[in-house]
Amino acid sequence: MVDPTAATVESPDQGKTFFGHPRGLVTCFMVEFFERFTYYGMRSMLVLFLGAAATSANPGFGVDGATAGAVYALFTGSAYLLAIPGGWIADRLIGQRKAIFIGGLFIAAGNFVLAIPATPAIFYSGIFVMVLGIGLLKPNVSSVVGAMYEGQPGARRDSGFSIFYMGINLGATIGPLTASALGEKVNWHLGFLVCGIATLAGTIYFLWTQRYLGTAGMPPTNVTPAERKRTWSLLIGICIAAAVLAVVLFAREHPPTEQQLAMGLFVVQTALAVFFFGYVLMSKELDGPAKKKIGVIIVFFFCAILFWGGFEQQGTTFNTFAFDYTDRSLGGGFFPDGQHPATWYQSINPAFIIILAPFFAWFWVWLGARNMDPSAPTKMGLGLVLLGVGFLVMMWAAELVVSSNGKVGPTWLVLAFLFHTFGELCLSPVGLSNVTKLAPAKFVSRMMGTWFLGTAMGNTIAGLVGGQFAEAKVDQMPHIFLVMTLIGAGAGVFILVVSRGLRSWIGDAK
Repeated sequence: MVDPTAATVESPDQGKTFFGHPRGLVTCFMVEFFERFTYYGMRSMLVLFLGAAATSANPGFGVDGATAGAVYALFTGSAYLLAIPGGWIADRLIGQRKAIFIGGLFIAAGNFVLAIPATPAIFYSGIFVMVLGIGLLKPNVSSVVGAMYEGQPGARRDSGFSIFYMGINLGATIGPLTASALGEKVNWHLGFLVCGIATLAGTIYFLWTQRYLGTAGMPPTNVTPAERKRTWSLLIGICIAAAVLAVVLFAREHPPTEQQLAMGLFVVQTALAVFFFGYVLMSKELDGPAKKKIGVIIVFFFCAILFWGGFEQQGTTFNTFAFDYTDRSLGGGFFPDGQHPATWYQSINPAFIIILAPFFAWFWVWLGARNMDPSAPTKMGLGLVLLGVGFLVMMWAAELVVSSNGKVGPTWLVLAFLFHTFGELCLSPVGLSNVTKLAPAKFVSRMMGTWFLGTAMGNTIAGLVGGQFAEAKVDQMPHIFLVMTLIGAGAGVFILVVSRGLRSWIGDAK
């Protein structure tokens, strides 16, 4: 996505340390903790709030499932998509620090808008502001962490990123347990308010402690005034074009629906992917072996789209299943309606990541020491197969719902989340690592951006599919989960079958 060292080649003052790591790591940890707290807290509430009846005790907008899923697709798909220009703006214009600070303010402001009991138009404007903030903050926090470890041993750098990764998952675990549960059980807008306060707290903490970052994340010094002027002009031109397009779309008598906008977003994402991969493959600077490695990245890119398209249904399909078809009486005595919050289930995956990630890291090393470490294509295939197994579990749960005409226990969702977490730990780190290994040096940063484009496309798919699931009849659920099982597991088996050929294309990039 971005080159984290392009404008920040000096390390911070190593006299300020935290258990042997730069003291600035705590600053980045806390920023990411609060940002993920907010993102997952808001995401967990979004579909449920939109679908809640406007006349209920805790009213929402009462929209249909397809519309709620489309809004989810627009939110999550755009957030990851805008991380690409967010990194570019930081690298070329303002530096990572300013991008993080401005992004945090935007995210907080967006949630404060969501906290206003107002019309859907105002609510959607809050989502738009929040998306802009995520695009600025999300890629640049990681870049600052990388800059702080510039020139240091790889093992120490990996250790620092492992600590940083804990911040991501701690925030993602606690957000649904607290803010989302408060929104679901007391008042949706109060939940959004808590999310806004959390991000504002993280942003203020960043401003207060950024001195510990040394020179990491400062504005770029390798960009000439003429280049800076051209970049500002381009950015302003893009903003004007986007504003004109918005006027053209929404000033009409019949503006596009949420579903049409979500489909349009997916078309744009697809066009960007085709354009960029076509541009790289036609480059005269790449020889045959290099283009084969790009071909492997393209295969991994499709794997990522399929995986995240299934995995990110946690916030749509799985959220709906938890709310409507899961027996939540365990601990329900603590709540007026006798049920624990459905949003609590959104904390299961990040909690599993915290528990299982160290084991997986050790397991791959253990296999490698015995020359048994699976190849990258094999791990990607296993990740997709495990995704399919998770949906198979949900298919059995749905069949039980149909046969009993009732609800099922929480164990089914927990087990499905477990298999999906296994899949994530097989696929996600491997994909990130191999993009950097396989991409030619000139294209590494842009290839990373394209990898996150795959995540954006997967999130868009998850919203659209989740919306269709919410509209489906109960007796259709087993078939829907069966289709998801066949797509995930089938794609995984295909990758496993062709993995030997992909390894030959990888060549010496171990």
